[in-house]
Amino acid sequence: MSHNMRRSTQVALGGMIAALSLLFLLLTGVFPFATYILPAAAGILLVAVVVESGWRWALGVYAAVSLLAVFIAPDREAAVMYLGFFGFYPVLKAFLERLHSRFLEWFLKFALFNLCMVASYLFIIYILGLNDVLTDSTFGLYTIPVLLAAGNIAFLVYDIALSRLVVSYVRWFRPKFLRKFH
Repeated sequence: MSHNMRRSTQVALGGMIAALSLLFLLLTGVFPFATYILPAAAGILLVAVVVESGWRWALGVYAAVSLLAVFIAPDREAAVMYLGFFGFYPVLKAFLERLHSRFLEWFLKFALFNLCMVASYLFIIYILGLNDVLTDSTFGLYTIPVLLAAGNIAFLVYDIALSRLVVSYVRWFRPKFLRKFH
């Protein structure tokens, strides 16, 4: 494939993934209970860009989607979740999994997740002024620890599922549907 044709394919793929990611973030206005699921799904789409075009292109798509999501996503919390973690994590995951120590890999993954979630919620509460995020809970004083614990369990499941999706994309989807493009 020529350089110009490859570049055109990368731009087209990036545009399609950006459009689908934005669609997922727009759907948070239709499905308000999907504040975490839809940004996570939008981020998962970046796997195709990482595999086909590389991490730099994927970060470019992430930046474009993040910028647009801030202005057009109906659910501000979902937009912050994409911007603050789910949009860049699928790109960063590959780098973290190249570490030689599984302990260090998982330690850094969980540290990154917790840091990003705390920073995102501080932004949501103190900058966006969405204080009801934590006050609508039945856990009272234990709301933050309970939410962080549940979030860490959900993150573990998400990370494992993301790994399996990457393997499925590379071993099944890509050879079956994209073989003529390589």
